[in-house]
Parts: sequence; C-alpha cells; structure tokens
Amino acid sequence: MNLVLKPLQWLYCLYAFLLFVVFMLLVAPFVFLALAFGKIKGGNIIYRLCMIWARCWYCCIGIRHREIHETPHQSQQQYIFVANHISYMDIPPLVLISHQPLRILGKYEMVKIPVFGWIYRAAVILVDRSNAETRARSVRALKSAIRHGISIFIFPEGTFNETSAPLKSFFDGAFRIAIETETPIKPVLLIDTLERLHFKSIFSLTPGPNRVVFLEEVPVSGLTTDDIPRLKQQVYELMDAGLRRYRTYPSA
Repeated sequence: MNLVLKPLQWLYCLYAFLLFVVFMLLVAPFVFLALAFGKIKGGNIIYRLCMIWARCWYCCIGIRHREIHETPHQSQQQYIFVANHISYMDIPPLVLISHQPLRILGKYEMVKIPVFGWIYRAAVILVDRSNAETRARSVRALKSAIRHGISIFIFPEGTFNETSAPLKSFFDGAFRIAIETETPIKPVLLIDTLERLHFKSIFSLTPGPNRVVFLEEVPVSGLTTDDIPRLKQQVYELMDAGLRRYRTYPSA
C-alpha cells in the first residue's frame, strides 16, 4: 500500500508547493505596492494580502483552518501573542488569525527561501539570534510596533520543538517586552501543524484540519522585570496544559 500512497503523497506535495509559489507570485506585486504606504499602513495591508494568499492556498490543497476561543477574544485589544513552534506550517495560521494589526517576529534565515523570502522580509520583524546587535534592533522594532497600536507575535521557544514534550523551554524576550510595555500576553496553540507538515521532511505535507486555539489572556499590570521567571512559568504551564487537552503526549 505504501508503494502506492508514497508517489501520491509526493505528487500532492509538488502540487501544493507549486500553488504556494504561484499564489506568492500573484500577491507579490501588491505587497511591493503596499510598501509605498509606509511601515504602519503598508504593513497592515501586507498582512491582509497574506491572509488572502493563505485562504486561497488552504482551499486549493484541502487544509481547513479553524479557530477555537476558550475565552472571548477582544480583537480591539492589543496583545503580545505567543505560540508553540513545531512546523514550517506554523506560519500560514498566524496570518489567518491576524484579525487586528499584527507583526510577527521571524527568523532571518527564512528570507533565503525563493519567492516566499521576498514577502517574508516585507511582513515580519526579522531577528538573527546569533547576533546581539540584530536582537537588540528587533526588540526596538517590536516595541515601536506596540507604541503604534500594533500587536506582536513571538515564538517563545525560539526554534522548532523537536522533542516529545509539548513545549521546549522559553526565552525571556516576549515576557520582558510584555512587562516593559504593559501589554497583556495572549497564548495561542497550534494544534495540528505537525500532522500537516512534519519538520523532518517537506514531502510530509497532508490535507486536513489545522486548528488554532486561543487561551485566556495573561495580564502583566503591576509586574516588574523581577517577575519575568514567574510570568514565563505561568504562561508555560497554561500552554502545556492546553496542548495536553488537545493532543496526546508520552507520559513524563
């Protein structure tokens, strides 16, 4: 059976990646036009364009986006969104849930991907974690976005979680910025992205559901930088428990 299914899997992946590029090429001219409107308005337009791209791509390849709100989501509220990170398919859901002005902190290495890298560079706040200067610059850019009324999105694990546990340990960055800007944290769970595309192979893409779960917000009012470890642990436990409600993990 695998001898039959494997070629079909590869054909599906080739079809999906071809459409990925085609839709990116169709959106790219409008992205470059949006840049003329400046970082704030132009950036917001780019995210709307990326949402259209993601919806069209999902529809054509049989992936179903679904949002689950465990508590009511205030789209007018400004947040620092944090999510688990386990697949390259973590990116499309982020633009699909950008129902408010949003900027994503993304790894610099992704700009090297042909076509996608052009739009990625225009849409995200880039960070090279190996370079202290670019890390500091990205923090300034994130805080600037917050000052302009824009929410931000950070993967606190930094890199893919390739362990069997729900989460890797968190970096301090998202929690430090939350406290310093007095912006509440909104944890988000990406439930099915590993099933849609495993980090081990780009030829593991499959159609199916891609759920995004919004957890309750975590306020930071009154906290200081001394509270970063406690805040980080609180969010970690909230997300860990949430992931265990929706997925099965090996016993500790």
